[in-house]
Amino acid sequence: MNIRTICPDDRDIFMEMVKEFYASSAVSSDVDFSNFEMTFQLSIENSPFLRTLMLEDGGNPIGYGLLSFTYSNEVGGMVVLMEELYIHAAFRGLGHAHSFFAFVEREYPAAKRFRLEVRADNVGAISLYRRLGYGDIPYTQMYRDRA
Repeated sequence: MNIRTICPDDRDIFMEMVKEFYASSAVSSDVDFSNFEMTFQLSIENSPFLRTLMLEDGGNPIGYGLLSFTYSNEVGGMVVLMEELYIHAAFRGLGHAHSFFAFVEREYPAAKRFRLEVRADNVGAISLYRRLGYGDIPYTQMYRDRA
């Protein structure tokens, strides 16, 4: 598997995959599709706040990963938040997620924490993440959207 930073030519395949991801049971809320275009644009402009990676098998796109970055006083350094990981159904269970997580950890050796979110009913993903060394955080996550 090859992992690379998204480029302008990836727009159509990214839009197709991100719509599949947001139509899946991995996501619990509706999202304005215009967000996807904004995310793509920021990604190709090399925003310091996010990075979108394309996952390829044999030169063909099979998924994407979306990372965002923050600082945490609690851990004393940078946190890499794995916002989204989508792998096309035909390529799941082949070790691509393991490769993606290993790649991210190699890319960000100074990161103090790697963090992700997962729906409580996504037992397959939770099992994978635990095998990769991820644990639960005993916080309730809250949010307030701006109109």
